Amino acid sequence: MARKLRPLRVKQKEKGGKITTAGRRALSRSQFALPDGDRPGVAGTYPIDTKARARNALARVSAHGTAAEKAEVRRKVKAKYPDIGKKKK
Repeated sequence: MARKLRPLRVKQKEKGGKITTAGRRALSRSQFALPDGDRPGVAGTYPIDTKARARNALARVSAHGTAAEKAEVRRKVKAKYPDIGKKKK
């Protein structure tokens, strides 16, 4: 007699178009503009794993970041997504 398998519980990475805590914790350090976040279990600040989040990181750091943080986030976003910030003709 075959045993019934339980459904696998997978933590949702996004909900309503926004990243969840589980999704943020699943990101690697390279997917953040500034690694070494100050929150336990999270690898960094300003996630840039998608173009939308990279644009959001630029907006957030311009409002709340120091000059060094702004330069670092801009550099990382430009390296990962070179077409962000370019004007369309």
